[in-house]
Amino acid sequence: MTETIKDTKSKSDDISEAVNANLDRRRFLTSGALAASGLAAACTTPAGTLEQSSAPIASEKIRPPDAPESGDLDVSTHRVETPGPNGVVSAGHPLAASAGLRMFVQGGASGDAAVAAMAVLNLVEPWASSIGGNGFATVYEKPAGKVKALMFGGAAPFALDPESDPKAYDWGVRAGTTPGAFDGWIELMRKHGRLSLADVFAPAIDLARNGHPIDPSIARVIAYMQERLAQHPTTAAVFLPGGHVPKPRQIMTNENLAKTFESLVAEEQKVLASGGDRDTALLAARDYFYNGPIAAELDRFFREEGGWLRKADLTAYKAEWADPVRTTYRGYDVYSTPPTSRGGLEVCMQANIIERFDVSALKPGSALLLHLQAEAIKHAKADIYAYTADPKHADIPLDAMLSKAYAADRAAMIDIAQASPFPAVTDFRTYDPAAPPPPGSTHRTEDDEARFSDTTSLTVVDAEGNTIVITTTLGGGFGAGVVVGNTGFLLNNGMRLGSTSPYPDNVNFVAPGQIPILNNSPVIVMRNSRLWAAFGTPGGETIGQSEFQVLMSLVDYGMGIQEAIEAPRFAVKADPNFYLPGARCLLQLESRFSQQSLRALRALGHSADFVGPYAIGSIQGVRAYENGAGMAGADPRRMAMAAGW
Repeated sequence: MTETIKDTKSKSDDISEAVNANLDRRRFLTSGALAASGLAAACTTPAGTLEQSSAPIASEKIRPPDAPESGDLDVSTHRVETPGPNGVVSAGHPLAASAGLRMFVQGGASGDAAVAAMAVLNLVEPWASSIGGNGFATVYEKPAGKVKALMFGGAAPFALDPESDPKAYDWGVRAGTTPGAFDGWIELMRKHGRLSLADVFAPAIDLARNGHPIDPSIARVIAYMQERLAQHPTTAAVFLPGGHVPKPRQIMTNENLAKTFESLVAEEQKVLASGGDRDTALLAARDYFYNGPIAAELDRFFREEGGWLRKADLTAYKAEWADPVRTTYRGYDVYSTPPTSRGGLEVCMQANIIERFDVSALKPGSALLLHLQAEAIKHAKADIYAYTADPKHADIPLDAMLSKAYAADRAAMIDIAQASPFPAVTDFRTYDPAAPPPPGSTHRTEDDEARFSDTTSLTVVDAEGNTIVITTTLGGGFGAGVVVGNTGFLLNNGMRLGSTSPYPDNVNFVAPGQIPILNNSPVIVMRNSRLWAAFGTPGGETIGQSEFQVLMSLVDYGMGIQEAIEAPRFAVKADPNFYLPGARCLLQLESRFSQQSLRALRALGHSADFVGPYAIGSIQGVRAYENGAGMAGADPRRMAMAAGW
């Protein structure tokens, strides 16, 4: 393929539009990166002035299509950065952000604001969020100076038949795992809150009972999913009122969900009224869900409907605090969630690989930068999908996968003049995780042979600087598509393909009691032991990829949080999936990237095409500054909004 590029003038011309042949290779390649003598020749283009990048980016004064004209004032983003000296919330919907802000006004802390926002998202972003879902949180405790992870992914039912048709895992009564979300909420309130559950659930109960205008985009999602939502009467009663798709801005209610939330509050209030303390009261509400009437209703419903979940699954469940995965990236400490999240590993591994290259001479959006990022993504995913599973059921070589030595070896396989096939899986039995990165030059290898997003993310920082980033999910859009009995909430489809492997020899093949893998990976970045940035996104297999790109925009290119969020993104997609060695990889670029970069990527050997201009992910985040300022950003790719106080 390299020969073809050299011999074909049109392809060479395409590469020249994105790769500067006069780039100082010593500057581009770090001391331990690829410096093989053949690289310069492989990327040399015909004489002339060569364009390094023509991609529009936020920091280069792009004006989004619906941004207002403002005379001499440059309006370069859809959203403005939002300050919040007394607390800030960036969430997937304005009503969720305002609910979180309300907790700060009432004297609440980060855990109260986060849970209030999550509860409201059950109503206003119902296809992506539910108390019947699962997720992860990355938490910064400022007084302790510590970052930790909260894991609330649900396990496959004990009654699961592993010999059943895997199609049953995608949709319907057999698709769900134990709902971990509420236990996660309780843990956040216990450890990082001050208010009562009655205070925190009040905004959601009000919206569930009295209604809210449905956003046009949600109405479109319901219309798209109408046939599936109509399959279960309990689901149709909520989302197809009167048997019809709701019209945009129609007032939507969910009385059963209001009653479920009120029943949990009532258990808390009983304990408080009898003189019990706040912690005991919150645990009483938790017990009502996992050991009491809600668990009993779930058991009844799934027995009658032929599902596998039982009360015993809920009784056995417990959200867990864990040490986050961590790496350093150009002097910054990057933290995210460990397995059963694979996205946290992905962000760290991709950062380690790209760190081997000095990208400071490359403009954001240039084809060469996109090529390096895509190759780093492919190399990380090859091993992540081979080795990552529930750590209670698999031996994951975490230290090796996060090591700088591993990253150096993977970086050495990247050819800056040629796209690679989906890489082979690493044999970690030969790795020494403690080995330092190799000094000097290393070899390079020769050529070898949208469903709707179903997740949501929010970021909260309180007045004391305590920070919570949550990424929670139903799995696929509307999860299993099943509202559980009379509870009013949707169950996840956590056993669907992607979260589980279709191949029996893979460590993530579904098994009773095993927690399937999620891509959710809320990120916290520290600098000199201080909070520097925090962000998360939905997007399935694009989650770690999007966060990786935002991290680079913040660190390598000095963008503000809103600029980094709105800058064009791309994603690597695998056909048929990332579990399969040799899978065909396709680069999907938001159409705000330039045609020149697209042509250059194709000339480098990538299969690449455009998707919509604002199509990949939905980052909600905060950038913290040394002077104490905290600025929040929210993604215009969805209905997200930041609110500060």
